[in-house]
Amino acid sequence: CRSTDGMLKCRLLQLFNIPPYPGPNKMRDCYCTVNLDQEEVFRTKTLEKSLCPFYGEDFYCEIPRSFRHLSFYIFDRDVFRRDSSIGKVAVKKEDLQKYHGKDHWFPLQPVCADSEVQGKVHLELRLSEVITDSGGVCHKLATRVLECQDLPIVNNQCDPYAAVSLLGPSRSEAKKTKVKRKNNNPQFDEVFFFEVTKPLSYTKRQFDVEEDDVDKLALKVDLWNASNLKFGDEFLGEVRVPLKVLGQSGVHDAWYFLQPRDNGNKSVKADELGSLRLNIIYTEDHVFPTEHYNPLRDLLLQSAHLEPVSASAAHILGEVCREKQEAAVPLVRLFLHYGKIVPFLSAIAHAEISRTQDPNTIFRGNSLTSKCIDETMKLAGMHYLRVTLKPIIDEICTDHKPCEIDPVKLKESENLDTNRENLRQYVDRIFNVITSSGVSCPTVMCDIFFSLRESAASRFQVDPDVRYTAVSSFIFLRFFAPAILSPNLFHLRPHHPDPYTSRTLTLVSKTIQTLGSLAKSKSANFKESYMAAFYDYFNEQKYADAVKNVSGYHVPFMIKRAQGRNRFGLKNFKKRWFRLTNHEFTYHKTKEGALCSIPIENILAVERLEEESFKMKNMFQVIQPERALYIQANNCVEARDWIDILTKVSQCNRKRLSTYHPSAFLNGHWLCCKLSADTAPGCTPCTGGLPANIQLDVDGDRETERIYSLYSTYMAKLVKMQEACGSKSVYDGPEQEEYSTFVIDDPQETYKTLRLVISAVQTLEQQHMQYKRDKFRKTKYGSQ
Repeated sequence: CRSTDGMLKCRLLQLFNIPPYPGPNKMRDCYCTVNLDQEEVFRTKTLEKSLCPFYGEDFYCEIPRSFRHLSFYIFDRDVFRRDSSIGKVAVKKEDLQKYHGKDHWFPLQPVCADSEVQGKVHLELRLSEVITDSGGVCHKLATRVLECQDLPIVNNQCDPYAAVSLLGPSRSEAKKTKVKRKNNNPQFDEVFFFEVTKPLSYTKRQFDVEEDDVDKLALKVDLWNASNLKFGDEFLGEVRVPLKVLGQSGVHDAWYFLQPRDNGNKSVKADELGSLRLNIIYTEDHVFPTEHYNPLRDLLLQSAHLEPVSASAAHILGEVCREKQEAAVPLVRLFLHYGKIVPFLSAIAHAEISRTQDPNTIFRGNSLTSKCIDETMKLAGMHYLRVTLKPIIDEICTDHKPCEIDPVKLKESENLDTNRENLRQYVDRIFNVITSSGVSCPTVMCDIFFSLRESAASRFQVDPDVRYTAVSSFIFLRFFAPAILSPNLFHLRPHHPDPYTSRTLTLVSKTIQTLGSLAKSKSANFKESYMAAFYDYFNEQKYADAVKNVSGYHVPFMIKRAQGRNRFGLKNFKKRWFRLTNHEFTYHKTKEGALCSIPIENILAVERLEEESFKMKNMFQVIQPERALYIQANNCVEARDWIDILTKVSQCNRKRLSTYHPSAFLNGHWLCCKLSADTAPGCTPCTGGLPANIQLDVDGDRETERIYSLYSTYMAKLVKMQEACGSKSVYDGPEQEEYSTFVIDDPQETYKTLRLVISAVQTLEQQHMQYKRDKFRKTKYGSQ
């Protein structure tokens, strides 16, 4: 096994019957945090004035480290003081399977500092005989505190030390290690000696205590955080080791989990603090070396090219999973890792559009296609989202301008017209940054949207707007609008906005969503009359045009030099119209038909061209695999803008050059470096490079292992799908009801793929069983 990785999905549903606030109001403003041991990894929104708040929030994450407890803390927000904790639910890692995938009510337990422990300690105990100066023999215990791991960070610091003592009748001595500053994985390696027996004559070599007394002796190790606060040092956890573990050898070496104090967990009556309803799904994957996954991975990566795509391994996974999201997450990461996400999404999107009868319902359901595109946008578009939205979202959250336009909810001190104007300005600004952000959109997203546009236009040729709505449904409805509504889920804000700001973001999100929908009757999209009235501000054609032209960029004329595509053609300069989209760069004799189209993926670099090449100013070059296109802009500002915009739109291309020739190839040599070969590598470093934001940390083997786990979980459905293929092949009549949920376009091809998938899954299953047997046989009690 190469590594072990965990995936956690929690649905925080509802709090019930929490104790009332000890004041006249009685109600509380509660939020919940999700913690791995003491580390907070998620926080819900705050629900005000309730003792039974309903959250209904999902949290999904990878767990990159080991942990002991999955904990949920309930807090009551306090505007003037530190938020107070009401209670907690702590589930041991080994108990998570008991509650897997089921709604369960957990009683809240009190939060006590002495019970909040995490981490482990490595101890070595050695009992030995020592001859005293008087010739007698005594037994001493040598205790070595070697190291600790994963200690909690308390108040942004961890300065740990250990206190070691021997417990038993009339024994109270305690010895301390040195303090290790700013280290939650301290290496102590200190030895302490404790006298276990009194000195005896040299001839008598047994303990001077009865065996029963030895069993009563125990070593206690307390971990503390050295604090400068007046309240004293903070308790981090303890370990008690009975000396009987020494056995006949008198030596014991082991790792121990730190434990809470005996009085750490105060018992409370059931439901005294209320209860929390949760649905927890935790899976742990043991990732093998890459060669183990070759058969299954190859099957999956062939999905984009298999006809029909419904017979592919990836599509089958979406058919058998209970939720499409389960399949979408590992599939998208796998295809992104191997650079095959665009052909895969194009194939499944084309198949879904072909099955769609009404153009108004394209991608409106939670299909495998829509979930996969959502996941791709989250992964590849996160930086794009931050660059586009974060400055304005931060301003909205900071300024707290009044934007309530519902007359019923309006405060006495607020003016409806002022609020409408505030809201209109926010909507206008966000809409403008979205529609002008095309050049920042990652290439992979642009390619996917281009494919969607072409498939939709081909399928519904009588609807002129379908090519736009197919794309805007993702860009506006499923990408930007959700990010505006819940900026914390898209890492635009650290936590949920307060209710006042959240209301503003809801109104902005609703309006942006409607602007992007290109619906014929916009006001009919709103159930609320005040929203329909507000939308009259935006009933102008310019907004619809901006949505349609979100990825286009035009200028009048520029002068270009012939590229030499015809062997005997003249390489002269001509005026041409140029057009840039996120998919291609074209030039035209008139505004209509393109004379030449350069796919964005073929642009290897965009750089200035030195004036000496053609004795012409404001020139730049678009470098392609076979040739370079030399262009003269109308002025220096325009030249700079074109270089900037072309570099941005092509910056994620995999084959971008690192060097280029700043001068042209004329008269048999490069003017810059004088090399005679026209294929000679560049002599000057390129100015534009790959942005770090698109580099995804994806482990292909881990994603394949997760896909295997899903296949294994839904093996019964795979077998049922095989039966459905057989039924379809043999009986050409009406479909049996139990098989009607599966999409099977080609029963024979689907059956063939299913047979290969089941075989690959069974092979991996055997390897997992063998790994578990070997691990059980080799694991030593007390090892790390």
